[in-house]
Amino acid sequence: MRKYNIAVVGATGAVGEEIFEVLKEQKFPVADILPLASANSAGDRIEYEGRYFEIEELTEDVFRDRDIDIAFFSAGGSISAKFAKYAVESGAVVIDNTSHFRMMEHIPLVVPEVNPQDIVHWEESGIIANPNCSTIQMVQLLKPLHDLYGIKRVDVSTYQATSGAGKVGMKELVKQMEEFFKFKLDDTQLEAFTHQIALNVIPHIDTPQPNGYTKEEMKMVNETNKIMHSNFAVSATCVRVPVLRSHSESITITFEDDVVVDVDKAREVLGNFENVVVMDDLENSEYPMPITSTNTDDTFVGRIRKDISAANILHIWGVADQVRVGAATNSVRIAQKWIKLEDI
Repeated sequence: MRKYNIAVVGATGAVGEEIFEVLKEQKFPVADILPLASANSAGDRIEYEGRYFEIEELTEDVFRDRDIDIAFFSAGGSISAKFAKYAVESGAVVIDNTSHFRMMEHIPLVVPEVNPQDIVHWEESGIIANPNCSTIQMVQLLKPLHDLYGIKRVDVSTYQATSGAGKVGMKELVKQMEEFFKFKLDDTQLEAFTHQIALNVIPHIDTPQPNGYTKEEMKMVNETNKIMHSNFAVSATCVRVPVLRSHSESITITFEDDVVVDVDKAREVLGNFENVVVMDDLENSEYPMPITSTNTDDTFVGRIRKDISAANILHIWGVADQVRVGAATNSVRIAQKWIKLEDI
């Protein structure tokens, strides 16, 4: 089997570190690794499968003559905007985890379980975009239901973990909880979030938009229809909660007017969908929670029930580890699909 030279931009970040873990677990055919980060991390080393690789500073010239096949970018939109083109020019395919390229018409936005056929368009730009973490886990649940009944509208409320804001977000939650038990929480310094996150929920993720939504909410709206090649209505409310990892979503799905939802059929198609696990036994308190999904590569779904007033409406509850399913794992799965495409 051919092996591939891998670069990871943002190698010391939460997603970058997770990419290395997923590559190991998936037994990805790695030949060489180029870990890239800021000048502050240059010279440090990472360990991968018993080998050590020195972290280098990301520069305009670092990809030159390095023979990189796949470059994972997970260091922020401004970094991808500036440096991704140099990786592409060197001959690499860029799999980008930021929001910078997602809605560009000529760049495929891919969730491999949902729209793997779009990967073929990578050659137009050399880039494949990884969607927003909340969008990924939602479309994995919407796809089989859309194929079954035809979706007319989706309303989703998210309960997003602090790791969605990176390591600094997780550290802020832990620090504030420590301060709470020391009776010093009133003195806490805010860095990752606009308000105290410990013992609180914040209905505000990313920047406000003129329409009253936030940028995070509009990402879910716009990305969903691009990925699914659909035009149904989507409305989102995104909330930050005091959880370390794994996003949860309460999703209300309105199907076409003539649909009469069969809950057992909905469970069946969800359970048969790739990388989706149904946990739906309310009587025995079995349903997905962040502690269910953390450090896994599956999207879990439960609380599957028909609306009590309308026959064409279904309510579901989905949970996934957004560092993995929503970022690192999805990126590696894209790379795996890309390899298969290249081998054809």
